[in-house]
Amino acid sequence: MAWQLDPAHTQVGFTARHMGLSKVRGRFTNFDGTIDLDPANPTSARGRVAIDLASIETGNADRDAHLRSPDFFDVDNHPKMVFDVKSLAPAGDDHYKVVGDLTIKGTTNQIELDLEYTGEGTDPYGNRKVGGSLSGTINRSDWGLTWNVALETGGWLVSDKIKIEIEGQLAEAVKTERSAA
Repeated sequence: MAWQLDPAHTQVGFTARHMGLSKVRGRFTNFDGTIDLDPANPTSARGRVAIDLASIETGNADRDAHLRSPDFFDVDNHPKMVFDVKSLAPAGDDHYKVVGDLTIKGTTNQIELDLEYTGEGTDPYGNRKVGGSLSGTINRSDWGLTWNVALETGGWLVSDKIKIEIEGQLAEAVKTERSAA
C-alpha cells in the first residue's frame, strides 16, 4: 500500500562539523515522498523521497545562500536531491538497515541508513500513520561537494562527513473513488 511523507510531522536534517570544533545543524523544509509499504512486512518497502535543495535552512542566511550556490548544491542546475529506497533488512528489534540510491548534483551513490521503526497508529481523524527515525553518515565528497578551506592549524573549515537525521511519519495514501461521467 502507498504511504506519503507527512510534512507536518517529518523533519529532514543534517549535521556537519565546523573547523572540527562544533556541530552546525541544518534542515530542509520542502520535500515529498511516496513509499510502498506493508507495515506487517516492512522489509518489502520501496519508494522515493525528493528534497527541494533551495529549502535549506541552517539559521544563517549567508551560509544558506552559499550552500545553494555552485560551490555546494548548485540549486539552479540541480534543484532536487533524491533518495530511492531499494531494500530494508532486519537489524534487531524494530531496527532495519535501509539501502538506497542517493542522487545529488547528478551523481548517484548507494548508501545505507539505520531505521528505528517506532510503530503504527491512527490519528484522531481516522488517518493511519507509521513512524520512525532514519540516520546515517555520508561523505559529501562522494557527490562532488568538495568546496572547503584549509585551516592554518590543520584540518578543514567544513567536515567531509555529514550526518543525516530524519524523524518522521508516513500517512497512508487515501484512495479516491472516481464518479462515472
